Amino acid sequence: MMLTLIERINHLQESLQFSGSVLVKNQESILFESSYGYANRSEQIKNHRNTRFGIASGCKVFTSIAICQLVEKGILTFDTPLIDCLDVDFPLFDKEITIHHLLTHTSGIPDYFDEEVMSDFEELWVSKPMYHIRRLKDFLPLFQNEKMKYQVGDRFHYNNAGYIVLGLIVEQATNLEFTEYVEQHIFQVTGMIDSGYFSFDCLPTRTATGYIDLEDGSWKTNIYSLPVKGGSDGGAFVTTLDMTKFWESLFYGRLLREETLEKLLIPHAESSEGECYGYGIWIHTTSNKVVKYHVMGYDPGVSFHSAYYPHDETIITVCSNQSSGAYRMTKEIEDTLTLLK
Repeated sequence: MMLTLIERINHLQESLQFSGSVLVKNQESILFESSYGYANRSEQIKNHRNTRFGIASGCKVFTSIAICQLVEKGILTFDTPLIDCLDVDFPLFDKEITIHHLLTHTSGIPDYFDEEVMSDFEELWVSKPMYHIRRLKDFLPLFQNEKMKYQVGDRFHYNNAGYIVLGLIVEQATNLEFTEYVEQHIFQVTGMIDSGYFSFDCLPTRTATGYIDLEDGSWKTNIYSLPVKGGSDGGAFVTTLDMTKFWESLFYGRLLREETLEKLLIPHAESSEGECYGYGIWIHTTSNKVVKYHVMGYDPGVSFHSAYYPHDETIITVCSNQSSGAYRMTKEIEDTLTLLK
């Protein structure tokens, strides 16, 4: 079994020229772990099992857990209106927006990067350079005074701005910078000792540079394509081992109480057939049965997938410092494990 899995993953890696790290674990042991490519192409520094990778929107689940923890403390409820928990003026937003709407991408607020009208993330930084985006409040001018995109609760529409707002709510409720809260109340609790929200101009050791491969065969790094520091909508750095610790801690009750975890994992909104969204987490179902809970993230120079499969407690994490590859690698692992059962 192991040889077959290794062979298939290595074959796909060669065809994709995949760069990143992969870890597959079940409840008993690690089934597969390997790294490929370079964390730093210029210096020919290879990716390793303890390399930290950006995960883009993959860390929205950390934001939702932070909110859930504040609900458990009685500071908030999921039905608390936005106007009652954040002292920021949104003049054109619907007064009926609640935390639940923000968590489930059903708020209808305008997004600062709307994939229905924009295709290039770098377009954002023409008028407001990315090196000025260091804190959550720095995002506000990008959407604060815009009109609602649709009526609150009308439909699911993936929305980064909604998670910026959630992060601001965490900051106001705790008097901590959002990234500090997550590092203290999630990363430290789970033993994610290598994870954090790092600034591009002050990266720690063992952090992979993100690469954007161009059509002519050349490449560039992503340091001018993303905000200088990530926040509540995306941009944390993790290792594959840390993500394994995260899933185990989440499902073993170290982060949330059982009833709150159930709320996090309920399919609150449907994005497509068989694909639903809970609170900061994707839920894939077949015949009304949950196949996997998963998070994913894509940015220029970043692709990431990590999933927990409840039927056998398997965890798959694929981190890449390229703009694509994580999905194909994850799908190959899933298909191989299915064939080998």
